Amino acid sequence: VQLQASGGGLVQPGDSLRLSCTSSDRTLSGYSIGWFRQAPGKEREFVAAWRWNGGYTYYRDSVKGRFTISRDNAKNTIYLQMNSLSPEDTAIYYCAADSRLILSETRNARAYDFWGQGTQVTVSS
Repeated sequence: VQLQASGGGLVQPGDSLRLSCTSSDRTLSGYSIGWFRQAPGKEREFVAAWRWNGGYTYYRDSVKGRFTISRDNAKNTIYLQMNSLSPEDTAIYYCAADSRLILSETRNARAYDFWGQGTQVTVSS
């Protein structure tokens, strides 16, 4: 599965961005999708996920209430709507996919087989 993440940019604190993750070579139906981010000098961390089995969504605590993950099957795209952005959200954001993701591994980057190239999000005044 080839994933493409897009939508990043430079915004001010309090602004919003919507990231997109799509696949050019196959439908994302049947795949659970995760969003991860990596800031300079830090490890990659879980942000949000959408599980194929049941459509359940998961978020890291620091983004709950601000970020929303959603799916548009017609466009074969997963979105990450990010509101009330802060400088602490600055990172490269990656989307990842896996067709056999077990529940306990939803937040584990190593559990995802397919990754996009990442899109830079910079929040600065």
